[in-house]
Amino acid sequence: MRRIVAAAFVSLDGVMQAPGGPDEDPTGGFAHGGWAAAHWDDAIAAAQAEGFSAPFDLLLGRKTYDIFAAHWPYVEADPAASTFDCLISDIARTFNAATKYVATHSPDTLSWENSRPLGSDVVSALRDLKKGDGPDLLVQGSGVLVQTLLANDLIDEFRLLVYPLVLGRGKRLFGDGTMPAAFRLTRSATSPSGVLIVGYERAGDVIAGSFAPETPSDSEIERRRSLA
Repeated sequence: MRRIVAAAFVSLDGVMQAPGGPDEDPTGGFAHGGWAAAHWDDAIAAAQAEGFSAPFDLLLGRKTYDIFAAHWPYVEADPAASTFDCLISDIARTFNAATKYVATHSPDTLSWENSRPLGSDVVSALRDLKKGDGPDLLVQGSGVLVQTLLANDLIDEFRLLVYPLVLGRGKRLFGDGTMPAAFRLTRSATSPSGVLIVGYERAGDVIAGSFAPETPSDSEIERRRSLA
């Protein structure tokens, strides 16, 4: 049984749009692209390296696929080059070699090596993939695809980097169609720049309770009636 793991950079108010640069995704007039860059530090780099250390296949929406396909195959791989970065080069090598499952309406235009379209019924395709053998299916970004996954309760784990800023507008991680679900905290750390590095695994249904007294006051009974 395979798992779907969603990794995302997210602001305090839940925005996940264009963390990497101003040209990444300016749709909708988003003016804060690149908001994650100023907070990069060694702890975040280590968390990223750890997240990519175990085998995985990539699961991507088409917009994130296009962003990645225009970047990772072109990362400098020569250690002698002035622009060489060991971590970035390692990620590029891993991403290029990984199987990429892509939600797309244009399967014939997938040019990045090892890319496979999910087909017209993305949800059924993913349920079939999860039933099979293989490594985790790692979602990077892919805000539209994530909404489909959330609406169909297909995410088994979140790996989030929560940044100490509020963006006000932009594409959010949890949209209106999110299915209620409980999660268990599996990791919690704070980077020197104040970024929360957290992990959550799926843990059943939401369990409701109440802090209200067993016998409500007359005022509380009237308040409840006014809400009906």
